[in-house]
Amino acid sequence: MPQLLALAASLAFGIGSYFEKKGLHLADLPPQVGITVRTLTAVIVLAVISFPELKALTRANPKGVWMIALGGGVLAGAVGLQCFYAAMKGAPLTTVMPIAFTSPLIGAAIAVVFGGEPLTWKTAIGMLMTVGGIVVITTG
Repeated sequence: MPQLLALAASLAFGIGSYFEKKGLHLADLPPQVGITVRTLTAVIVLAVISFPELKALTRANPKGVWMIALGGGVLAGAVGLQCFYAAMKGAPLTTVMPIAFTSPLIGAAIAVVFGGEPLTWKTAIGMLMTVGGIVVITTG
């Protein structure tokens, strides 16, 4: 089941990015305004979905909540999206997406180095093949 959810996330990110790029150009918006529209929409949808569970915040470890806020809110949600939207506005999605979505490779490397997760030969080969594919796609 986690693999199917990961595939669903990939589909949502890929299809969503197509519409985001088209929307940025059709609306002629600066990247940060596009991100604001995206984020406000997500906040509304997520507020409705998570409302029954918000009480979990009262018993959550504050350090964990801060890690989510800084990692997801600041790094991924603000800095990462600003860079991604600016790249989408200035280059073809076929170039931007393969580079921008090397993030799983970075996340996996950090999990191995800092999180103590195992690096199997299959994972290492898969990561190298992914990088190789990205090089093939993005170079002339």
